[in-house]
Amino acid sequence: MSLRPHALESVSEETARVARAAFPKGNPYLTLRDALGTIFQDDDFAVCFPLCGQPGLPPWRLALVTIMQFREHLSDRQAAEAVRARIDWKYLLSLELTDPGFDFSVLSEFRDRLLAGSAAERLLDKLLERCRVMGWVKARGQQRTDSTHVLAAIRVLNRLELVAETLRAALNAVATVAPDWLQAMTPLAWYDRYGRRIEDTRLPKDTAEREAYAQMVGEDGFHFLDALETPEAPKEARELPVVATLRRTWQRHYDRTADETAGVGGDPARRVRFKTNRELPPAAEGIESPYDADARYRHKRDTQWTGYMVHVSETCEPTAPHLLTHVHTTPATVHEAQCTTPIQQALIDKEVPPREHLVDAAYISAELLVQSRDEQGIILRGPTRPTQGWQTQVEGAYTIEQFTVDWEQQAVWCPQGKQSATWVNPSEAKDRNLIIVRFRKEDCAPCAARAVCTRAAHTGRVLNLPPRAHEEARQAARVWFASAEGKQCYKRRAGVEGTLSQGVRAFGLRRTRYRGLEKTHLQHVATAAAINIDRIVAWLDERPRAQTRTSRFAALAPAGMLKPGAAAA
Repeated sequence: MSLRPHALESVSEETARVARAAFPKGNPYLTLRDALGTIFQDDDFAVCFPLCGQPGLPPWRLALVTIMQFREHLSDRQAAEAVRARIDWKYLLSLELTDPGFDFSVLSEFRDRLLAGSAAERLLDKLLERCRVMGWVKARGQQRTDSTHVLAAIRVLNRLELVAETLRAALNAVATVAPDWLQAMTPLAWYDRYGRRIEDTRLPKDTAEREAYAQMVGEDGFHFLDALETPEAPKEARELPVVATLRRTWQRHYDRTADETAGVGGDPARRVRFKTNRELPPAAEGIESPYDADARYRHKRDTQWTGYMVHVSETCEPTAPHLLTHVHTTPATVHEAQCTTPIQQALIDKEVPPREHLVDAAYISAELLVQSRDEQGIILRGPTRPTQGWQTQVEGAYTIEQFTVDWEQQAVWCPQGKQSATWVNPSEAKDRNLIIVRFRKEDCAPCAARAVCTRAAHTGRVLNLPPRAHEEARQAARVWFASAEGKQCYKRRAGVEGTLSQGVRAFGLRRTRYRGLEKTHLQHVATAAAINIDRIVAWLDERPRAQTRTSRFAALAPAGMLKPGAAAA
């Protein structure tokens, strides 16, 4: 399909007449079209289509259908049917009442083109451009960011199921591209072991039997991978993505070493061993399903899940609609602090950087406070994370805040009045981000407060100080957050939690429809645009923002008795 841009059509008189007769009290899509027009142009998606070939459907229409599809939780078939049957959709899309629509497969093809052309962000960015023209989004205002977890569209597997199902998935993929080669090298026993989905088989329950089964699967997998490396193996089979997933999974879960005693004819055999749980690399390196190699497992406080994280940023000016400006999707194992800079840079690239960025403690560090201010020109607002160490858990213990630091003299005094012995700057220390301060053993050993200061048996107290700029930024952030102005300003951050709740409850933000990070992010971008459409229509209709709901029973409780959020209906 090729793209032949042409002038956008206006709504036909017949479609407008019937739509207004059908919706005398108004309709979101009619309001949106009258206020913002078509939002998209064909040229916005020129990078997604070749110059030659049969003309394709206008991409501006497909972009709107994609957003409406996520707004209403519709499948591709249901969305295509809505284009054919619904008057309000025809009005927004400038279609005649007799227009037959298109085949549902066009929508999945359009999403693939968006991903191939790196154009997914345009679903949200072009809407934001229209909002900037209307004066609803402005640079250097206040914005807030928070995140929630997203469940991958996979079945969660235990380790035994994972290795066996990964091998089965690889066999199925190779059977598609090289059936003759696979049939010639496959042992007959494999058809019984891997012919059905592993969760449909009866896995052994005894510990010894499970270990034997895991070793057998490991040996089968290594035999298969070795065969793929032979000259006879088809190249297209060797380069399949699921084969790469198989290699990574076997590298994570198995050890294979030479067994000199088992060799035949001087050629040593290979011994396969299923690793114990303690031997596994970090979760960030672990594939949790052969069908979604990007999904990761994470345990955060009381929540455990396999999938992704989505970070939502929105405006929060009191005199304008609160619109989503950016969504950032990552594997679940990526910490929030690693996302602060990419999110701010994306807002700068979109020409909507905030002056103040309201976030929770997970997005803040002393280094990020300085970097955000000096490099991005953005003031990061929120609570700083507490100091780490056992002293913070013991009442009366000496935390780092109780030490007096003289940055000019590069000296530190403890609460007992003793001066530090050495000061090692970051450029001289192994950790380039910390200043190492040590006290004399002769001062600390006889000290009466030693038990509440250090547990080191053979040295004095050691402090790890951040660079001066970082420490001063952290102290300034703490002073601001504790002030009356800071507390009043930071109240606005709580509104983003309502946005996440809206996204989860009304737009399916908690679960991804697709497999893979790129497709999941496309879903989040379209969902953000859909939420914005709802909020724009509400703003145009002058509907007030909803307040936090309180159940009738909770409303009877004495003031201050319920914890925040406990009264939600």
